[in-house]
Amino acid sequence: MNENFDRKIIFYDGDCGFCNRSVQFALNHEKNQEIYFCALQSNFSSEFFRLKKLPPADLSTFYFWDGEKLYQKSSGALRLLSFIRFPYRLLAVFKLIPKFIRDYVYDMIAKRRHQLSAGFCMLPTLEQRKRFIND
Repeated sequence: MNENFDRKIIFYDGDCGFCNRSVQFALNHEKNQEIYFCALQSNFSSEFFRLKKLPPADLSTFYFWDGEKLYQKSSGALRLLSFIRFPYRLLAVFKLIPKFIRDYVYDMIAKRRHQLSAGFCMLPTLEQRKRFIND
């Protein structure tokens, strides 16, 4: 398990269509194939948060582990942009907005995430499937 801790990992709500679309976006636009994906409902996720001495994961929160630090909500999404191709990287300009405002907007979207995108079942390629942490 600890061998996965140095990887870049997106932790997402596996039962959320909006969240699954976000994973698909990252897969389609990442610069390198270095990002791994893990549903918050998984055993790995629970163990990760426990071993890192973090509070249990909140299903309405996007988390991004960059191999050293865990980012959440808008900060997680903005940190992820470092690994996304141009022109989407330009969205990093939102770092200029104070975190409390960014996270307020994030929370409003998170509350409505199930209505924004009903069930979505992505079919990753065989190569992409190797980067999903299932356990």
